[in-house]
Amino acid sequence: MNYPLAAMNQLGVIPPVVFPTDSRYYGFGVLQYTAPNGRVIAYLARRIVPQPGAPNYATINQYTVHQGDRLDQIAAKYLGDPLVFWLICDANGAIRPHDLVATQGRVLNITTPQGVPGGIGAT
Repeated sequence: MNYPLAAMNQLGVIPPVVFPTDSRYYGFGVLQYTAPNGRVIAYLARRIVPQPGAPNYATINQYTVHQGDRLDQIAAKYLGDPLVFWLICDANGAIRPHDLVATQGRVLNITTPQGVPGGIGAT
């Protein structure tokens, strides 16, 4: 089979994927696997979720979950950007974001990478 997209990618016609700086995949590369049939499959390098309390993150606040909370809204309030909700996921060891706001009363750590000033709601 002929896969024109894979061929264009190999020739460098398609620019490499670059994720924005607020993406959890920023700095991660796109890898390729060549299947036995010759088909080239592009995939993202594996991203390991850091352990909660990892030394490369600084806790700037804590938040108690209320009914109807959304993680993007919490990120917007405390970190100034709803797209960085994944920082809250990382700080709390969550792979599925919704799990963090599913239980009322749960206390979430709000963190930023070490050395980055606190977000909007920082105390």
